[in-house]
Amino acid sequence: MTSGPRPARKAPTRCSAFGDDALGEHDAVGLVEELRAGRVSAADLIEAAIARVEAVNPTLNGLAFEAFDRAHARGAAPSSYGGYFDGVPTFVKDNAAVEGMPTMRGTDAWEPQPEPANGDFARAYLATGLVPLGKTRLSEFGFSASCEHPRLGPVRNPWNPAYTAGASSSGSGAFVAAGVVPIAHANDGGGSIRIPAACNGLVGLKPTRGRLPQDKDMRTMPLRIVSDGVLTRSVRDTAALLREMERVYRNPKLPPIGDISRPGKQRLRIAVCTQSVVHDAGVEMTELTHKTAALLEELGHRITVIGNPVQARFKDDFLLYWAFLAYALVRGGKRSFGPGFDRDKLDNLTLGLERHASRNLYRVPAAIARLARSRRITERLSNSYDAVLMPTLAEPTLEIGRLDPAADYEQIIDRLLSWVAFTPLQNATGDPAISLPLAQTANGLPAGMMLSTTRGREALLLELAFELEEARPWPRIQDPAPAAPRRRARKAAK
Repeated sequence: MTSGPRPARKAPTRCSAFGDDALGEHDAVGLVEELRAGRVSAADLIEAAIARVEAVNPTLNGLAFEAFDRAHARGAAPSSYGGYFDGVPTFVKDNAAVEGMPTMRGTDAWEPQPEPANGDFARAYLATGLVPLGKTRLSEFGFSASCEHPRLGPVRNPWNPAYTAGASSSGSGAFVAAGVVPIAHANDGGGSIRIPAACNGLVGLKPTRGRLPQDKDMRTMPLRIVSDGVLTRSVRDTAALLREMERVYRNPKLPPIGDISRPGKQRLRIAVCTQSVVHDAGVEMTELTHKTAALLEELGHRITVIGNPVQARFKDDFLLYWAFLAYALVRGGKRSFGPGFDRDKLDNLTLGLERHASRNLYRVPAAIARLARSRRITERLSNSYDAVLMPTLAEPTLEIGRLDPAADYEQIIDRLLSWVAFTPLQNATGDPAISLPLAQTANGLPAGMMLSTTRGREALLLELAFELEEARPWPRIQDPAPAAPRRRARKAAK
C-alpha cells in the first residue's frame, strides 16, 4: 500500500497590524495624500496607530515608552505645526532625546528621567510634521544586532516571532514592518538601520556622515560612525523624508539630494561582492546576491564580480573602536547618566566590550586612524564602479537566542561578527548605503541586499532603489503567506 504525500506544513503565523482603518495599507506619502484630500484626519491616523501598537506589542515587544496622550493632543491641532508629513504617526528610537520622554538606550543601568528638550535630531525630524507616539526599543547602547533584553525579553520579528527583528533599531523595524506606523527613526553605527531593514523586509538607508543633524553624544565621538535615518516600507517614503529634512537642515559640505521620485536613466557600473573581511557570505545569501546582480544586469547595468576589498585588520580595528565606545560609557557612566548608574545591571556584551578595550587601550589611537583612512578603499573602488552590491547580512535572519546577551562574551561576539560582516565598512568611511528587501530566504523571511556608493551620493542610491522596487516589488507581510514546501513522499516498500 502506497501512502500519499504528507499535507503541507503551515507557515509560521505572522504578526501583522494591517487592517481596515484610517492607516489602511498606505505608506507615509500615501497618508499625506489621504490627509490633503480630507479622507482622513490626523486624529484618525493617530488613533489607528495606537490601536495597532496595542494589538501587536504583546507579541513584538518593541515599545520602550508610550506617549499616546501627547500624540492625541498633537493630532487635535496638526495645522499649527506644519511640515509635509503633518499628522503622520511615527516612533523615535530610544537613544535620541525627545522632550518629555526618557532616553534609556536599551539598558536598566539608571533610572529614566524625561528629557528637558528635543535633541538636535528630534528637533529636525519632528519639524517635518511627524507625530511621535513614543520610543522604540534597542539593544543595550545599540551594541548588539539583536535586541534580547534579559528582563524585558526580545524584540521579535513580525514575519516570524521566533526570529529576531534585528538591531539595534529593532523596535522601529518591527513596528514599521507590522504596519503600526509607516515610518520610524533608526540610526546606524555598525549596520543598525540596514540590519533591521534586512530582517523585517524594509527599506533602510544609512545616509552620508553629517547628512542629518545628530545629538551631541553622536557628534562628539572620536570617529563619527553613527548616522541617523529612518526605516520605511517604500523607497518613496525614504526619499521624501530626506527631501523634507533637507529643507529643515542642509549640510553645505555635501551635495544636495533634492527631490528624487523615480528611477535614474544612467546605466551604472556595479561591483558585486560576497566576500567580507570576516568570511564569505553563506551559500544562500551568496546565491540571492547573484540573483539580484542578474536583475541589475537585465536592467542594463554593467556587473563585475570582485573580491573582498578590505584589509583583514579592519575587523579588529572596528571591534576595538566599538569596544572603546563601551569603555567610555561604562567608565563614565556616573558622570554621564547620574550617580545611580549601576554597571552590575549591564549585559555581558557591553561588559565584555569594555574589558576588551581596557586590555587594548594603547592600540585605540592607531585603530581610529586606520578606520579614518578606510575611506581610501571606497575612493579607489569609485574609480571603476558607481556602486557596490553586497548582501546586507552574511547569513539569514537569526533565531531568538543566538545572540543572547546573557551568554558568554566570546560566544556572543564571535556570532555577532560572523553575522554582521558586511555593514561596518560604511560606518567607518562615512559613505551612504541602502538595504532593500529584494530577496527571501528558504524559510520565508526577508533578506536584504545592500547597495553602497561614495560620500554624498544618496541620490544615486535612491534612483537605483526606485528602479529595483519597480522591477521586483518586494513581498508584503499583509499578503497571504505561502505554505511551507511539501516533503517528498517516500516510495512504498515493495
